Amino acid sequence: MRVAVLISGRGSNMRALISSCRTNEGPAEIVCVISNHPDAAGLSVALDNGIKTEIVDHRRFADRASFESELGRALESADIELICLAGFMRLLSPDFVNHWRDRLINIHPSLLPAFKGLDTHRRVIESGVRVTGCTVHFVRSKMDDGPIIIQAATPVHPDDTDERLAERVLHLEHHCYPLAVRWIAEGRVRVIDERAIIANADITKTWLINPEA
Repeated sequence: MRVAVLISGRGSNMRALISSCRTNEGPAEIVCVISNHPDAAGLSVALDNGIKTEIVDHRRFADRASFESELGRALESADIELICLAGFMRLLSPDFVNHWRDRLINIHPSLLPAFKGLDTHRRVIESGVRVTGCTVHFVRSKMDDGPIIIQAATPVHPDDTDERLAERVLHLEHHCYPLAVRWIAEGRVRVIDERAIIANADITKTWLINPEA
């Protein structure tokens, strides 16, 4: 499966996807990385790994429609079958999302549908919830919405800072995103009634309780 990764910055999850596709000899191949920022650090990482890069700078376009038209052209010309958003800091229009329906996925640093949007870790800590995590999901027109493919959880510690919590959640993201891409490329994921169904999935038998005493 031909995969494109869209980034705006360092591309931390992009690195995990590249590593997984290379080391596991899986059914997915990252064929291009596209950024809306010319100075995104992740671009050099992609080039160092021999992956084609392209810049579609949103600031050069008069409106979102023209920006997305050029973005779509870049994706179509590369024969992309799956798009992975990895820290891509642009909201995509319903027209774009619907065109790529069930071929466009995102990772978010919370247990959706809780804590959509930005400043996630700060809001998690301030809310007093005991558990947080990450979610990989198919993209829909609403922000941070769509059928959930995989989630992973971590406890929130009493002394957590935004940075410490973000580090633990990022570790989970680097585990979950490659799994989701592999499952999709293997044809194991179907969307039925807006639920992502994973064929032959093992359900975890462990509990996460916080605090325990």
